[in-house]
Amino acid sequence: MDDAPAMAVILEDEEVRGFTGGSGAPAFGERRLREWYGSRGAQPDRLDLAVVDRANGALVGEVVLHEWDEPNRSCAFRTLLGPRGRDRGLGTEAIRLIVGHGFERLGLHRISLGVFAFNPRARRAYEKVGFVTEGVEREALLHEGAWIDAVLMSLLDREWAVHRGDPRPPAPLPHDGSRKRAKPASRPPEE
Repeated sequence: MDDAPAMAVILEDEEVRGFTGGSGAPAFGERRLREWYGSRGAQPDRLDLAVVDRANGALVGEVVLHEWDEPNRSCAFRTLLGPRGRDRGLGTEAIRLIVGHGFERLGLHRISLGVFAFNPRARRAYEKVGFVTEGVEREALLHEGAWIDAVLMSLLDREWAVHRGDPRPPAPLPHDGSRKRAKPASRPPEE
């Protein structure tokens, strides 16, 4: 409940409202947000956590596992970051932490999400952690007079077990077969 004032400011941000599909909806007041966040711990099908900037302790957003499907060991996932949490890697780090918790501590098999096609920054963050595109929900959102697709993505426990949230391929070995990694050149080679 104590995070309600900070979340009220974050939820009023136009980018947050647009990317979460709430640009036309009225903003929640602080009282309503206190009730909402105060009740999250009592919900058996979800885990709502604050994203806090370690550098200054400021609340910058939230990550949520929700719609827990116990028999199928799956959850949906969503996140949002306010302006003070963007473009610094905090979103990717928060996604890795909550997804790792879901697989390693909660024993989930599958975590899924939807991201609107006009939010490439979020999609890149999800891909960095290993989420894979499953399909497209065509024209799922009417936003400022235009129909926007939602991209459906998921990550499975066996995929997470292989890359632990960093699916990038390892750097190639040098051509001579040695096990040392090639060092990047400090300057371009001369011709």
